[in-house]
Amino acid sequence: MGTESVFEVVHAVLSAEAISVEQAIAAVESDTAGAVVSFSGVVRNHDGGKPVERLSYSAHPTAHQMMADVVAALVAEHSQGSSGEQPVRIWAAHRIGLLDIGDPALVCAVSAAHRGEAFAVCSELVDRIKEQVPIWKEQFFTDGTVEWVGAGS
Repeated sequence: MGTESVFEVVHAVLSAEAISVEQAIAAVESDTAGAVVSFSGVVRNHDGGKPVERLSYSAHPTAHQMMADVVAALVAEHSQGSSGEQPVRIWAAHRIGLLDIGDPALVCAVSAAHRGEAFAVCSELVDRIKEQVPIWKEQFFTDGTVEWVGAGS
């Protein structure tokens, strides 16, 4: 095994600007990729049986670095078992700020030579971001109540 990783982190950020799955897919596509797997977590109009009007995401000051660290750790772990024949490209972004129903809150895309690796890396990427990056969600319900939900809860 060489020391050079075959993984390329194209994007791993928190964004105050709109994000889209189309943007993520376009960034990771390549001639060597036989599979592109994406995830778009969007703001839904309900939670716990209550109608939701909108959400606001806040991030701890360390969240930007944590996002990069989470992706780097995933890459390091998967690189060790990689055959090294084709690149795996990763794009991930989580929104911060005010979001409306239907807005993407977390978008990830992974391209790889084969679907198995692309699915596995994308699924693990989403899980780790949701579990480890310190982002809090403030839910505004249509009845005027508000609820805070923390990372990993």
